Amino acid sequence: MTSFPAALSAAAETVEARLQAEIATLPASVVRDAMAYAALGGKKLRGFLVLESARLHGIGPEQSVAAAAAIEAIHAYSLVHDDLPAMDDDDLRRGQPTVHVKWDDATAILTGDALQTLAFGLLAQPDAAPSDAGRLALLASLAHASGGAGMVLGQALDIAAETATTPLDLDAITALQAGKTGALIEWSACAGARMAGADPAPLAAYAQALGLAFQIADDILDVEGDAKLAGKRLQKDAEAGKATFVSLLGLDGAKARALDLIAQAQTALEPYGQQADLLRDAAQFVIARKA
Repeated sequence: MTSFPAALSAAAETVEARLQAEIATLPASVVRDAMAYAALGGKKLRGFLVLESARLHGIGPEQSVAAAAAIEAIHAYSLVHDDLPAMDDDDLRRGQPTVHVKWDDATAILTGDALQTLAFGLLAQPDAAPSDAGRLALLASLAHASGGAGMVLGQALDIAAETATTPLDLDAITALQAGKTGALIEWSACAGARMAGADPAPLAAYAQALGLAFQIADDILDVEGDAKLAGKRLQKDAEAGKATFVSLLGLDGAKARALDLIAQAQTALEPYGQQADLLRDAAQFVIARKA
């Protein structure tokens, strides 16, 4: 069986090629250049989850890569906007200047807007799913996961927390991250089931645990990670006095909680047997990563 690192790398190459090809069809402009720049690099974990969940349901990459590229376009848009001075105010992303630093704020805003709409255009294409019903399910669920009930809500809660009079408690942070980070991870893991018209519940349970573990791992990396490996500024949360899983649980407690969540994620995959081994490996990767 293919190793997880090899599978992740192959998926990243496939997804990035499709996304860059789609961007290249747009009229020449600074926004197109910035879109291509923003979509470069990264682990493409969400795209991998789409391809792998599709494979579990007998759907090959020729019928799932468009959806994988779509979620990476949404993710790229979210990062471009999150890096803006009005939000997290970051000047580095994946070791490179952020879009608003390389160009300007207006270009970054428009680039994020264009990446978001590109994602829905990708999902409307014939190769986004084997059937019209599958494409519609993907479109509707991504609108929910990426908007005011999902990622955008999580980002809004995160911004509000910066000026709150009291720090968030554990339940509030968990709810915030279920939107900001978890919603897109859950959509990715459930994409294959939605394409096939199958029950997404086992993959949803897997992804909910995975997404929370991913965020806890991010909080841990913010404390003890290497900024050069991460390709971005670290220890921002501590400097801002924001409550995190580490500040509430302690470093050891956060690591223990992440391990518990990974065990939950792997248990959720039992209905798929050995066919889900790469997804199990993905769960281990989430808490072992250095960037």
